[in-house]
Amino acid sequence: MSINTDTYNGPSFSLQNRFGRVLWGIVSTVFFQFSPKPMHGWRAFLLRCFGAKVGRRVHVYPGVKIWAPWQLTLGEECGIANGAILYCQGRITVGRRAIISQGAHLVAGTHDYSDPGFPLITKPIHIGDHVWIAAEAFIHPGVTIGEGCVIGARAVVAKDMPAWMVCAGHPCLPIKTRNFIANPQHLEQSAK
Repeated sequence: MSINTDTYNGPSFSLQNRFGRVLWGIVSTVFFQFSPKPMHGWRAFLLRCFGAKVGRRVHVYPGVKIWAPWQLTLGEECGIANGAILYCQGRITVGRRAIISQGAHLVAGTHDYSDPGFPLITKPIHIGDHVWIAAEAFIHPGVTIGEGCVIGARAVVAKDMPAWMVCAGHPCLPIKTRNFIANPQHLEQSAK
């Protein structure tokens, strides 16, 4: 959380937060980004070491940029593609079997432009189960994407999107219902 209301005169985050990000930056550069693509378990381990909550069989690729792993929750079997940016100044939660595609940008922080000190404001982002955020979509702070929703490529999402809808555009709007045919075995597992 922000510790300063005047970002022109000092940092928005505590010394502990800034030190953690420096340490994560080193570990991420050396051990995360240079790990071979199939080593998803290794990258999940590194994220857990830095406080992320990571479910089983998560696929986070080495080209993903994560700002503060301790603000990140990844549900089981979700996938985060190379080039995705998870700018988790505030909490970002990605649901079970959700997919964040290449170049998608999730930003959980902004600034209060109406205040002369331009203070940081953090707002959580919640991505529901079975969601697909397509390539290069931008998700604003404080947005919730409902379960099963599809966000089209390069969409700009500034408000909550409903469950089981295909949504696209700038600004992003619901377009049509998503017809989802699930494997009965996966539905059984979801109910557990």
